[in-house]
Amino acid sequence: MKYRRLGKYGLQISEVSLGGWLTQGRTLDHEATKQIVHRAFDLGINFFDTADAYARGEGEIALGYAIQELRRDHLVIASKCYWPMSDSPNDQGLSRKHITESVHASLRRLGLDYLDIFQFHRHDANTPIEESVRAIDDLIKQGKVLYWGVSEWTAAQIADANHIARAINANPPISNQPQYSLLARNIEKEILPISAREGMGTIVWSPLAQGALTGKYKPGQAPPPGSRGADEKAGVFMKDFLSDDILARVQQVASLASDAGVTLAQFALAWCLRKPEISCVIVGATSTKQLEENVAASDCQINPALFAKAEEILAD
Repeated sequence: MKYRRLGKYGLQISEVSLGGWLTQGRTLDHEATKQIVHRAFDLGINFFDTADAYARGEGEIALGYAIQELRRDHLVIASKCYWPMSDSPNDQGLSRKHITESVHASLRRLGLDYLDIFQFHRHDANTPIEESVRAIDDLIKQGKVLYWGVSEWTAAQIADANHIARAINANPPISNQPQYSLLARNIEKEILPISAREGMGTIVWSPLAQGALTGKYKPGQAPPPGSRGADEKAGVFMKDFLSDDILARVQQVASLASDAGVTLAQFALAWCLRKPEISCVIVGATSTKQLEENVAASDCQINPALFAKAEEILAD
């Protein structure tokens, strides 16, 4: 496993990290989660991503159970808040109240004394950014959080957060967590440049386009039983990637991956990691075998010409 700094900061995270969005606390029981997390740790993964909204807190509980026997100082644990956790009007968003209570709730569920990174899961148009920045800065000063970041914020919102942090002498965000893959490249024009300019690292979610870039989905065929695409609830996020046209082109990219001597998933992950602005890619896993395949992407050496051909094939 290789490691990269998170932006300009000293924190180093594994190029491939493990997330639990649709698995931990949902499709995996605690023992299965523990097995995968421990295997990830053995393979060199030190960064584990979760959020309060993942299975309404169950994702954090499952991860907390899984890491009990691992050395805390060797782990980088990131969680998030924003989405509603109950029907209470204050149990959502990025108000000082909700951020503070969310951090404490995440710490309880994870069984931790502090979070390495706490991210704002989305931008909150109903709360001044200054209020959110001051709240997370206070939590950093209290030792409850070491760093903070954002997820799926626009370039303007990222710039505002950094400007306000500097103006009030608060800790600035060190990370942004957007979606990025061969099938979703929207961040290249504005988000990556502003993040790099502000010294923020980029943590990529869905680098395999919800699984569409694994090769398991074929044009003209129903999603395999038990796959995410076959799950009516989980698969809702990947419908745009499952058209016959896209899947036919993905199969062409799979041929390029074969030429490079790697799997399609490894090819897609290595494509994301080709950019130095990307600090890591987050993968999910339902088995140690799947995890091991994805982790190998950290060591893949692929001819950039093959990446260029893949981009041409998948261009709109």
